[in-house]
This record gives sequence, structure tokens and C-alpha cells, in this order.
Amino acid sequence: MSSVELDLRRLEPGEAPRASQLETVPTAASLVVRGPVAGLSAALAALLKAGRTAEVPVTWEPGADRASVTLARELGIGSGAPRDLTLVRDDHGGVLLHHGRIEAAGQGRRSLSRRLGLQAHHDDIRVADGEITRVDVRPDWTAVDTIGVTVMTLPLRPTRHTSGRALQVASDPARIVRDGVPYVRPVHRWTWYADDRVRWRLQP
Repeated sequence: MSSVELDLRRLEPGEAPRASQLETVPTAASLVVRGPVAGLSAALAALLKAGRTAEVPVTWEPGADRASVTLARELGIGSGAPRDLTLVRDDHGGVLLHHGRIEAAGQGRRSLSRRLGLQAHHDDIRVADGEITRVDVRPDWTAVDTIGVTVMTLPLRPTRHTSGRALQVASDPARIVRDGVPYVRPVHRWTWYADDRVRWRLQP
């Protein structure tokens, strides 16, 4: 095994790396990822599939986009010692590092004007039951095994925010966005959860 370097700086907004770009990740001794949050998420998902997130130290050289700059600050990139961090994952094989969103599927009207029938539980709290505009999910890097969930019922109305470990959703056809990358098809069910059995190793 050897160190693997991934240069993903040319990824466009909303674009995920191709499978061919990630084929060396599962056997890496260490990993350097250059580029946006979506590139780092995809690399960690490949390590997760191989069962090696705890074994492979990951160095990230973030892009200059807003999401990358924000996440780099939250993770303390460029400072501190190597550390093991929470891994937020979903039931479709993905990893979430910065921001996930659930909204109505389809094109046409702006996303904030579309409505979605949805029921959602954040741990044992029912956070939505009826028509909503969207759900936003963010890993909480100030806590352990925690995600923050914000439910927008109507635009410009107060939102509901909760903290917990897992979000489970059943809904009308929904569009899922993971760290800026839309999921390949609409879904009716989705789960995001901070997996307390799994860690990933950051080499800052």
C-alpha cells in the first residue's frame, strides 16, 4: 500500500468524482484529497465501503469555494494533531460532511416555492408531519455523533431546529442533495445518521 493523492480541484459545483478517479482509494495507506467538499465526501464514502475509514489518515487541501472554506474552519484544517472524527452517513452509501438537503423532486418552480409531503423523526422527536418546504441537515463538529436538523415549513416563517444522532424521513418523491451533489434519483425514504461505530482519521 502507498499514499494516494486525489486532485479533484476541477470538479464543477454539483459534480461528484467519477468512479475511475476513486479506484485507488480503498487500498491507500494514506490519502491526500485536493478540492471541494464533494471530493472529500466521495473519498470517505469509498473508504467506508472498504471498511477502512479508521485505518487511513486523510489530509484535505480544501477548495476556495464557500462550503470548503467553512468546513475547513470547522475541522481546524492546518492546525492541531491527527484526530478521529464522527462519520455522518446515509442508508444509500453516502457520507455527509457539510450540508444535506431534502426538498420536493421535480423541475419548474423555484425550490422554495415547491412543497413536499413528509414525515420525519430526529431520534425520538417528530420534527415534521405534513407539507414542508425543505429539511436541512448539518453535522455538528462541536459535538460527538451529532447532526443538526432544520425544518422549513414555509419560506420566511420561523424554522424548527433540533440536535440528535439520526434523522429518518418518509415522504413524497424527494430530491436529496449531499454536500452540493444531487442524488441520482428521487427517493421516498432517507436516513442520515452519525454512526457511533465508525470514525475517520483526519490528518490536519
